[in-house]
Amino acid sequence: VPLVESGGGLVQAGGSLRLSCTASGSIIRMNAMGWYRQAPGKQRIFIAAITIGGDSTSYAESVKGRFTISRDNAKNTMYLQMNSLKPEDTARYYCNAVPYSNDYWGQGTQVTVSS
Repeated sequence: VPLVESGGGLVQAGGSLRLSCTASGSIIRMNAMGWYRQAPGKQRIFIAAITIGGDSTSYAESVKGRFTISRDNAKNTMYLQMNSLKPEDTARYYCNAVPYSNDYWGQGTQVTVSS
């Protein structure tokens, strides 16, 4: 599996989680990267992106101001800090390149936010 997500869990509304994405190869170092999520019964959507150098980020409106994407190329790892979580953030979260590659999808990590 090229990319492995971790850090998900069950949290109450208003809480925080930090997701991590690690790579077995150089995928993270060599690409703009992003986080995506898929809620039950819905399509997978983009939520955050970061450039290769980490100097620029972008977010979906639904998470702007609450989530922060970052990366550590030396560790070949990417992160998503999620604050002020809401029940509608409940989903399976995935990391991938931007634009994504179907060859890179991992198993994702489940985030469940209780009200």
